[in-house]
Amino acid sequence: MIGSHIDSVPAGGRYDGTVGVMAAIEVADALQQSRTALRHPLEVVIWMNEEGGLIGSRIVAGELRDGDLDAVAVSGVTHREGIVRLGGDLTRIESAVWAPGRNAAYLELHIEQGASLDRDGLEIGVVEGIVGIYAWDVVITGEQNHAGATAMVDRKDALLAASRYVGAVDRIVRAEGQAVGTVGRLSVAPGARNVIPGRVEASLELRSLDEARITRLFDTIQRETAEIGAANGTTFSFTLAQSRGPSMCVPAIRDAVRTQARALGRTTNDVPSGAGHDAQSMAHVGPMGMLFVPSVAGISHSPWELTHPAQITQGAEVLLQTVLSLDANPPSAESR
Repeated sequence: MIGSHIDSVPAGGRYDGTVGVMAAIEVADALQQSRTALRHPLEVVIWMNEEGGLIGSRIVAGELRDGDLDAVAVSGVTHREGIVRLGGDLTRIESAVWAPGRNAAYLELHIEQGASLDRDGLEIGVVEGIVGIYAWDVVITGEQNHAGATAMVDRKDALLAASRYVGAVDRIVRAEGQAVGTVGRLSVAPGARNVIPGRVEASLELRSLDEARITRLFDTIQRETAEIGAANGTTFSFTLAQSRGPSMCVPAIRDAVRTQARALGRTTNDVPSGAGHDAQSMAHVGPMGMLFVPSVAGISHSPWELTHPAQITQGAEVLLQTVLSLDANPPSAESR
């Protein structure tokens, strides 16, 4: 099986998932045009709503949890309402689930979205795995008060605590290595220039291929925020908003991608996927693997996102040869 997805980005931008969609269709077309007989059926799947939380692939993998369909999408309606509007039958959603072992192998081509391949002048990324992603909603509570009448020594400034928190996350994650940490949201209340902020709503996201590393980082961040709060009379609360463990690519598929890329004269490197993909859901159904083509300057989800046509062609060629290789020598049953 070859899969990918369709995204939307601001006008003028490219679509990172569409590279994989077109490559998958080209592989299927090339096999049909050459009348190549395969030992296994070949399916091309285009996942929808990957950016909305891998909804399509998670349904198929049987991963959907109670309440997931009640989340409100960017359209302003819930996923449940959206399925009905598109003509879907929610009473039959269980029939869409694929049993484990259904796929002999799943492959997905994607742009890297990071800069490592482009920076090092390499042509194909052999994906090691897809990082685990954990996210928390963070509330920092201080004391709202008059900015002119409250002495500096008497302040319980939630925004000051938040600024120290942002710096702490960056420092702690950099020191650990092999992970990324982001504070992407700050909402300050009451937001007046003459009022000391009494409340800040923030976020925390941690990503790594090592789930134990994520836990260790979070514990360290919590300890330091307790110290920050004690220093200026504020408190921090963390509420888990998202949790998804890492999904590792099957070694046999990684080996096949690497071997076929080098046979075609392409330079390669093993790289992690720092972004989530539908492939991580497919890891629950059968052996999964991915390959990357370069992203110029590592820019993604932007009007300036770019992968050159020749790079896409190279990726499609490697994808085709990898499909043929895995069809002849599928991963062992132990890896399914």
